[in-house]
Amino acid sequence: MAAYYFDSSATVKRFAKEKGTNFVLDLMRPSAKNLIYAARITEVEVCAALSRRRKGKTLTADYATKAIARWQRVFDRNIFQVKLTDAIFREAVRLADIHALRGYDSVQLACALLTNQDRLSRNLPALVFVSADDELNKVAQAESLTIENPNNY
Repeated sequence: MAAYYFDSSATVKRFAKEKGTNFVLDLMRPSAKNLIYAARITEVEVCAALSRRRKGKTLTADYATKAIARWQRVFDRNIFQVKLTDAIFREAVRLADIHALRGYDSVQLACALLTNQDRLSRNLPALVFVSADDELNKVAQAESLTIENPNNY
């Protein structure tokens, strides 16, 4: 059983057909028995991304509305939700400062790093950081995370 941390750029591919969608579906499929982690803010970020696509007419209004409802069910039932703590915000500030990341990218990466540290401290396998953001993936690798970019599949 593998563990993955999904940022919103990867997660949205589960609900909007694009490059990397099949890869994301395979990892998130319940029968794969993978542990999927995501920050609480990912719930909002995915909803916002789907809503923007509805507004931009790249998704129909009906499809986007149903996708948002499906995402909220998946998030509530199938995702290990990483709560935002003071330690995560301190780590996010460090990451933003050192790597000049955008604010929420820093928070996403901080959540992944601290979740990974927690797993390793309990002798669990390291998690894999899943993001479709090349810049964020480079920083994640520099911070010693294994990465997967759905756009490579």
